[in-house]
Amino acid sequence: MERIKPRTLSGFLELLPQKQAQMERMMDILRQTYAAYGFCPLDTPLIEDAQILLAKGGGETEKQIYRFTKGDNDLALRFDLTVPLAKYVALHYNDLSFPFRRFQIGKVYRGERAQRGRFREFYQADIDIIGDGKLDILNEAEIPAIIYQLFRSFGLERFQIRVNNRKLLNGFYAMLGLTERSGEIMRTVDKLDKIGPEKVGLILQEDCGLTQQQAEQILRFIAISGTNEQVLAALEGYRGQDAGFDQGLSELIAVTENLAAFGVPEKNFAVDLTIARGLDYYTGTVYETTLLDHPQIGSVCSGGRYDNLAGYYIDKPLPGVGISIGLTRLFYVLDEQGLLNPALPTAPADVLVLPMTQSPGPAIALAHQLRSAGLRVQLYGEQKKFKQKLSYADKLGVPYVVLLGEDELNAGVCSLKDMASGQQVSVTPQEAAAQIRAGLALRSGPVILES
Repeated sequence: MERIKPRTLSGFLELLPQKQAQMERMMDILRQTYAAYGFCPLDTPLIEDAQILLAKGGGETEKQIYRFTKGDNDLALRFDLTVPLAKYVALHYNDLSFPFRRFQIGKVYRGERAQRGRFREFYQADIDIIGDGKLDILNEAEIPAIIYQLFRSFGLERFQIRVNNRKLLNGFYAMLGLTERSGEIMRTVDKLDKIGPEKVGLILQEDCGLTQQQAEQILRFIAISGTNEQVLAALEGYRGQDAGFDQGLSELIAVTENLAAFGVPEKNFAVDLTIARGLDYYTGTVYETTLLDHPQIGSVCSGGRYDNLAGYYIDKPLPGVGISIGLTRLFYVLDEQGLLNPALPTAPADVLVLPMTQSPGPAIALAHQLRSAGLRVQLYGEQKKFKQKLSYADKLGVPYVVLLGEDELNAGVCSLKDMASGQQVSVTPQEAAAQIRAGLALRSGPVILES
């Protein structure tokens, strides 16, 4: 039989068990944080009718989508979690309670060129709040408050949630007579961090058709900086010239005030007029989150307000606000930068039980007892030498080993070995469980380390 060389497709990520455990720990924190704010879990199919997925797409989306036919069906793999959410809400509108709050962690697929830190198959972690007809501005402040809590739960302190409002930007462009080009301008301005103001100014003139004066006015406007209070005060100077601008400014003020009420310190959020988000469906508040000590990573969490979520599927206004984390990319770059905590336990079990008696029955019962105490327990049943058994535990990183031989069985105890210190004690099963839990608590720590 001819052997096939095992390989993983370019742009698809496979992790070794220890790294996968770290990824799962991040997912656990995501789920716990989202659930703490009253979001319900949701899953949608990986495969959808291509017509459904491309309703909001076309252009680059159609080029990147994985599309295929099965019989008479035109099918595609989902390329994000937002469009399937739009379909889901439209389809189940009569069965849902609004505002509808959901979180979803799932794989998405994009057939773009694979490169370092960019994948064709990757996890996204989204939360969205969908309203029926209306959605209060308070929700637009709660979303970044959740981002703050999430990143603190990861172990991070030096990060910043940058906030802006598309209505404010559209209003400013209207003042310049550039309403028809506002989308194109915002997509260009969104590249500011990557290419700098000089190149943005050139693109605004050469590709967007703006005059030098218009380009300079835009660059001057988005360069307004300082404390949040100073930026908002400077923006007040533009009030009264455009109704959309005024509404956007009022919303931005409300979001910043409510963020403070949610307990987010000002060092972790900033009004930033350069934030536009390149996607056209954003209509109000927009967010981007960056790690201050690692600007090269770029935005690690972004999103915003949109007012026509399911317009292609249902004749009802369903405004929403949400954020998305490119979890696979975030994990990859954190690992590459050495920011994942190497001391965090990644073993598949808290304790390995080694039967040392002729019959495995007592060890099976002990493993069950330890599991009942809330521990993750693996029973080692292979007929290997004792040294090989300990080597197995050591290689997996299992922190504790419990040995049960005839002497222990007769005395009603077991031998508990701490693999890190090498210390071994004879204790009852109940005492073993308590000592293991106490030891594990000392080993816990943040998922992400800051330099």
